[in-house]
Amino acid sequence: MSELNPRKDLLDIESLDLEEIEYVLENAVPFKQLFQRSVKKVPTLRGKTVLNLFYEPSTRTSSSFEVAANRMSADVTNFTISSSSVVKGESLLDTIETLQAMRSDYIVIRHQAAGVPGIVAKHTGASVINAGDGYHAHPTQALLDAMTIREVYPEYKGRKVVIVGDVLHSRVARSTSTLLNKLGIEVAVLGPGSLIPEGRHEFMTRLRSWDEVFDWKPDAVYLLRVQMERQEGQFFPSIAEYHKMYGMNSQRLVRMRELGAYLMHPGPVNRGVEITDEAMRYERSLISTQVENGIAVRMAVLHWLKPETDKD
Repeated sequence: MSELNPRKDLLDIESLDLEEIEYVLENAVPFKQLFQRSVKKVPTLRGKTVLNLFYEPSTRTSSSFEVAANRMSADVTNFTISSSSVVKGESLLDTIETLQAMRSDYIVIRHQAAGVPGIVAKHTGASVINAGDGYHAHPTQALLDAMTIREVYPEYKGRKVVIVGDVLHSRVARSTSTLLNKLGIEVAVLGPGSLIPEGRHEFMTRLRSWDEVFDWKPDAVYLLRVQMERQEGQFFPSIAEYHKMYGMNSQRLVRMRELGAYLMHPGPVNRGVEITDEAMRYERSLISTQVENGIAVRMAVLHWLKPETDKD
């Protein structure tokens, strides 16, 4: 693997330069090749500890980090918030002091409030990885999305990706669109006006209908999960109306095939909302590939980051 000066933490995409992005994506490739071997582990992080600290429910991201760390021979601890002192009123800083006492080398954190991973990073010598904070960022999701696109389009510069759905509440949309733009990939958005924030990114093209989407000729359509748990108001009339206007159905699938466009989704999928069962079986769906690439990318991130545990 090529070498690059390591960072201590991975908190967002904005702070990464192109060389760092390329480094992680390139080094994820041999880690993915490891999956084809009979023995899928390497000793890279033997003797190191990884703590998964999830204040929000997660299946894909938390399990992906756990698998990634295990395959690198690290010791993994999953900190269950529902059974911790946090529910008894323990402050974030008190929790950090407790984590410090555990002498973890890496802390993977997801929190409902933007900025929390950065606060933890300032108070610990462990390498902190942001696994999603509020509406703000989800850097490893963006990196795995980029890896997935690069696999199907090795000449990816100038390609087009349209992001469909709940952009307003989506840290995935923010991080992935920022990363794709840095790689020279054009980005457009489609969704209810109430869920497309004004001025989020000046580089994104605003599309108003699926007809405009297909006229734009995207190389990939990225469907976002409708995040009902984050929506404090009524952003569209009904789920049925949302699916009718913005969901991937059989008619739109025909247009997808005509374009040869790929289909992506960060998961978990709301069947019958963003996507039909038929569309889930689309031959150019990359959803399963995204899951697999998530493990490889997170292994590459763990390999790159360097804890300052000697300062604990």
